[in-house]
Amino acid sequence: MGTRIECIVTVASILFFIFTMPLAVFVCIKVVAEFERAVIFRLGRLKKGRAIGPGTFFVLPCIDSYTCVDLRTVSFDIPAQEALTKDAVTIMVDAVVYYRVEDPLNAVVKVTDFRHSTMMLAMTSLRNILGTKNLTDVLSERESISAAMQEVLDEATHPWGVKVERVEIKDVSLPTQLQRAMAAEAEASREARAKVIAAEGEMKASRALKEAADVISESPAALQLRYLQTLNTISAEKNSTIVFPLPIDLLTAFGISAASSKLEHD
Repeated sequence: MGTRIECIVTVASILFFIFTMPLAVFVCIKVVAEFERAVIFRLGRLKKGRAIGPGTFFVLPCIDSYTCVDLRTVSFDIPAQEALTKDAVTIMVDAVVYYRVEDPLNAVVKVTDFRHSTMMLAMTSLRNILGTKNLTDVLSERESISAAMQEVLDEATHPWGVKVERVEIKDVSLPTQLQRAMAAEAEASREARAKVIAAEGEMKASRALKEAADVISESPAALQLRYLQTLNTISAEKNSTIVFPLPIDLLTAFGISAASSKLEHD
């Protein structure tokens, strides 16, 4: 009975098209672009079992309806989601999702609104994945979180004919008190590293001075050469007054010679 009614309605639609020629041509002939596909329904049933396009196609008046599906990659922003991490820290995270329609038939037949459904699923998946991560992982492993989220979304949207190509974490917002605590911790860590580096430098300098002193003590001539180099360096500076220190050996020798001369004179 149903098939008979469909035949009668189809014949009536064809006759209507013939009687309203040529005006009906402008209404019944449709065009889809290269990046689009048309899913046609005739009396509520899927026609031909496939999507039509690109190019022109024909629909019968009153009994045919169609839906155009864009096959290009589309992106949408996930609004900032409040999530509780594994270590009980409340954060705000937003992201962006890139997807495209792979199967126009499933995108129209198996889900009411694949765009809205994909967005709702992305928001839920983001909160669920963040709940399994510590704060340090969220801050340092954004790429792995994005990859995990992309895999979950792609698997869930595959029956809808949707392919999730990429997910990117845009921003992670922390509570103000936590930001201050992390800044103080980072400052203390930097100061500790600076003190360690300074201590290591002092230790190396002390060892170098000790080695230099050992070398100079083994050769008195080296001490005299170092003294002359110091005098040369001092003389190169533009100072108003220069004090030249005399070697102790020279003063000692001078004192001994003076004493000897005085004894002889006496």
